[in-house]
Amino acid sequence: NKPMIRKDEQDVIYRTEAGKFDQLIADIAERHEKGQPVLVGTVSVEKSEKLSTLLKKQGIRHEVLNAKNHAREAEVVSVAGRLGAVTVATNMAGRGTDIMLGGNAEFLAVQEMKKRGLDPEENSEEYEAAWDEVFADVKARVDEEGDKVREVGGLYVLGTERHESRRIDNQLRGRSGRQGDPGESRFYLSLEDDLMRRFRSPLADAMLARTDFDDAQVITGRTLTGLIKNAQAQIEARNADSRKNVLKYDDVLNRQRLAIYSDRRVILEGDNIAERVQHFMEDAITQVIRDHTAKGHDESWDFDALWTELKSLYPIDVTVEEVAADARTRKGGIDQEGLIREILSDAKIAYDKREASLGGEAMRELERRVVLQVLDRRWRDHLYEMDYLKDGIGLRSMAQRDPLIEYQREGHLMYETMMNQIKEETVGYLFNLDVQVNEQAGGSVEAKGLENAPEATQQKLAYSAPDEDGDAEVHDADGNVAGGSARQSTASGTPQNREERRKQAKRNR
Repeated sequence: NKPMIRKDEQDVIYRTEAGKFDQLIADIAERHEKGQPVLVGTVSVEKSEKLSTLLKKQGIRHEVLNAKNHAREAEVVSVAGRLGAVTVATNMAGRGTDIMLGGNAEFLAVQEMKKRGLDPEENSEEYEAAWDEVFADVKARVDEEGDKVREVGGLYVLGTERHESRRIDNQLRGRSGRQGDPGESRFYLSLEDDLMRRFRSPLADAMLARTDFDDAQVITGRTLTGLIKNAQAQIEARNADSRKNVLKYDDVLNRQRLAIYSDRRVILEGDNIAERVQHFMEDAITQVIRDHTAKGHDESWDFDALWTELKSLYPIDVTVEEVAADARTRKGGIDQEGLIREILSDAKIAYDKREASLGGEAMRELERRVVLQVLDRRWRDHLYEMDYLKDGIGLRSMAQRDPLIEYQREGHLMYETMMNQIKEETVGYLFNLDVQVNEQAGGSVEAKGLENAPEATQQKLAYSAPDEDGDAEVHDADGNVAGGSARQSTASGTPQNREERRKQAKRNR
């Protein structure tokens, strides 16, 4: 690496934006006339087009490189260092390539080959044969022109105003003075620039109000220079805080993502998840029973509703009467823990029967496929819900609550709800799916309806409305009245999660 010899001139400040552009155009015209290449940096596409219009009025030939002209970026950058070149660019320009004084020899050689009608694909042999001669000729011309550019001062970088970040200003300056080349940079500012308007000081307001100030007169003073640096520092600090805040929000979802992807990796690698599925079954059934027996005592419990919901999870064999008779033999009423033990014991027997009918290997394959399908679908839904939560969580600040704390709290509750739904749907599918084991294909499992389970569920998620007598009518997706009550429609067919059934029952009421 060679030492940097670029001259970074002091900023020049003008009272109005119009006065700044007049002096800026005059500076460009002077540099262009003596052959010094100029790179003009603007903060927006709008400003680059405005400056281009002013240059056209002065008859200065130039190239505009912004988001509207990105297709020609390589071509424009390759000639931006030639004698008399003027390039107007936004801060998106010139990334990944140097502006070479005299031009980019390799790119110009490719252009010369195209002029001769040579293509590297259509006539590759002729192209290779002529390349060395063409490149040597172009390189000699580029080196000669580069020496002339160095004599007139190298690339002149001109900034039309300060950016919000000093880092971007330094990137613009850094386009000049590469690898020991000479160069020069300067920023033209005005008191009407966006940065100055946002952080206006009483001194700046006083200068704008003065009528005895010529627009072409340069304003100097440490106060204004300090004001610009202070404005940039404030914006940088605010942007840094914003990025930190975004990172804190993302960390909430990232922890959930790591947990989910860890589970998926175990399933995809083919590990035995039978024990995990057993826990799913225990947790899902226990939660259903606790929800139905949380309040009151056994005389007030709705055993019909409890058994209806349990039947949607697995083919329950034990009856309410059998549970009650067993409780009487122990000389006590039906308690919650005893009911959980009885139901879990019955579910374990049903699961063993299911495994015996399918075979151990087929059951393990079914568990993997079901858990993976349910996990992926519920995780996608959870991501959408977290996005909705994040969009509106800022309004919590109006209630004197920290939006980040609220996002963390509700995100955790939503994650727990998702995990409960995964457990419940997994158990329901394992017991209720129509499974066929193909012995000829090495015992492969075909679970009918599993891949299309989300679509089938969506078709059944219709709506309900009161009829003329005030009774609930269930309508399908086309608006037709579906047969059967709302409870029958949710308790049959492909198992749905408990939360959706509760919402449906609430709408029916």
